[in-house]
Amino acid sequence: MHIPSRLVRSTLAVLVPALLLAGVFAASRADDRKAAAVPANRPALTVTTARPATARLPLTLAANGNVAAWQEAVIGSESNGLRLREVRVNVGDVVRKGQVLAVFDADVVNADLAQARAALQEAEANAAAAQADAQRARALQSSGAMSAQQVTQYLTAGRTAAARVAAARATLSQQQLRLKYTQVVAPDSGIVSSRNATVGAVAGVGTELFRMIRQGRLEWRAEVTSAELPRIRPGLKAQVKAASGAAIAGTVRAVGPTVDPSTRIALVYVDLPPSLSPDAPLKAGMFAGGEFNLGESAALTVPQQAVAVRDGFAYVFRLNPDSRVSQLKVTTGRRLGERIEVVAGLPAEALVVVSGAGFLNDGDLVRNVAPAPAAGPRQAALRAEGQR
Repeated sequence: MHIPSRLVRSTLAVLVPALLLAGVFAASRADDRKAAAVPANRPALTVTTARPATARLPLTLAANGNVAAWQEAVIGSESNGLRLREVRVNVGDVVRKGQVLAVFDADVVNADLAQARAALQEAEANAAAAQADAQRARALQSSGAMSAQQVTQYLTAGRTAAARVAAARATLSQQQLRLKYTQVVAPDSGIVSSRNATVGAVAGVGTELFRMIRQGRLEWRAEVTSAELPRIRPGLKAQVKAASGAAIAGTVRAVGPTVDPSTRIALVYVDLPPSLSPDAPLKAGMFAGGEFNLGESAALTVPQQAVAVRDGFAYVFRLNPDSRVSQLKVTTGRRLGERIEVVAGLPAEALVVVSGAGFLNDGDLVRNVAPAPAAGPRQAALRAEGQR
């Protein structure tokens, strides 16, 4: 039977695409079956591992407290009823011992001083005449030319004149002291922290004019609980952190002898280095935190990268012999650089995941590779050159 060529060509045009589609579908089904079988044995992540290491970490005790002046000197007036004529310093000024801070009007004192000098000269003149009379009376006493009563009167007058000279000298010294007090001087070197002196004011004896931080010395009064107090002793080193972030080294000077019965808090006095600079990082009245250095102790540490924090808890992943990981909840402690102390929850011989720990889940299959060596200066330079 003769089949027309037109029919053959149309039949082939339909069958060939259908066969091709069937082959593609069958191949895709086979690939899907292979892909479904592979993930069961494919690692979820490539990681690096390390074993915990023992290191000696510093033991510290954190505390908070106020910064205060080591000693604050109160400089008052020693003159009574004098007008303040001049004030030479202000708050924040650095002064040295003996420097004049303020001056009172000395006109009245100078007048009293001149009067005291004149009274002393008069008393000395009278004393010289009385002493001469007493000497003559003493010379004539044995001759009988003068009665014993007259001799006694001349001798008594001489001693009385000498006493009046001593009294005049005391009055002169008092007036000289008043003149000295018209100048208010710094009792020690330091920084002026307060000024109440006002030009024109009439100050009484004992009126506070200035306050001064002696020698610029400050101290940190750390607040420590009664349970932590036995760990601190005089001579311990401390670090005080200023608001600017600067750390200032100090030394424990004294431990408070009493504990506040309401708060159970004791004060520890830490001496800070003296500084007369107005730009010092710590100032009296600041609230600052710090820590005491209690020594050091052995600790089990892991790299910081190995610790994953989830829901407020710390975890590490231990690599098992079957290349799967187990999630372990741990308790962390101190930090030193890139390492963290593990206080509990991790065996010392465990192999923990370092890189990639934050992307793992309990039971994941991983591939462990050796960590890449740190690039030296030459390798880093070659790498940077290749990137350019």
